Amino acid sequence: MKWLWGIIAVVAAVAVGVVIGFNCGGKSKMSDIKITDPDIVAVLDNFIKNDVETRGNLSRDMRHYIVIGAHVATQSRDGLRAQINSALDDGIDPVAIKEVVYHAIPYVGLAKVYDSIVLTNEVFAERGIKLPLASQATVASDIDARMTAGTQTQGAVIGGPDAVAARHAAALPDLAHIEDFLTQNCFGDYYSRNGLDFKTRELLTLVLLVSMGGADAQVRGHVAGNLNVGNGRDVMVDAVTQLVPYIGYPRTLNAISAINELTAN
Repeated sequence: MKWLWGIIAVVAAVAVGVVIGFNCGGKSKMSDIKITDPDIVAVLDNFIKNDVETRGNLSRDMRHYIVIGAHVATQSRDGLRAQINSALDDGIDPVAIKEVVYHAIPYVGLAKVYDSIVLTNEVFAERGIKLPLASQATVASDIDARMTAGTQTQGAVIGGPDAVAARHAAALPDLAHIEDFLTQNCFGDYYSRNGLDFKTRELLTLVLLVSMGGADAQVRGHVAGNLNVGNGRDVMVDAVTQLVPYIGYPRTLNAISAINELTAN
């Protein structure tokens, strides 16, 4: 068995070396392309800094939230590390950064967001930010409390508590639990949290759905939801504009089509 433990020790040592090399000095491998691909870095820097970031009226904080959300949704590990560091450099509250990542769970899925949570913790640890952060939960874990909170927040997005009740009433018997999950978990557990205001959470939902792709019906639903909570066309266009360098033009244009469709009048 000694040979087996020897192999395990070697593998562990290599793994540690890879992690140290990957995270050395808190830098991501994104910095490598400044040396290997200077032309494309120049194009990207010029486009992002001089074209994209100068457009619209979003706050500095909101721009950071949007770009972090896009990197979580697209599972860009190196890019996410860079964006979290950039946000912290700009004085963004670590609580808000964590809440952006957490808010992705009901939309992108835990299987994809888990690594983003771990990476965020790594960056925080590197920068001396003590974990865990203060709890932002506002709702008890029992079903009634979560349903009550979820009905309120979901109703604000889709048109009031009667609209929520109508969804539950229309659900097929074998799918009623999915509607319950949506209200209790997505809107009760997540939208009710502190750390980000309600309108920001709904805008982030749109950002996440647009960024991950393949959710066109939900994108349209949350364009309508953003309008319901007071995020107008201008806010949504500004948000989608910030996504262009990170998600590409096809997904951007799909989002614009949905915004145009629901704001035609």
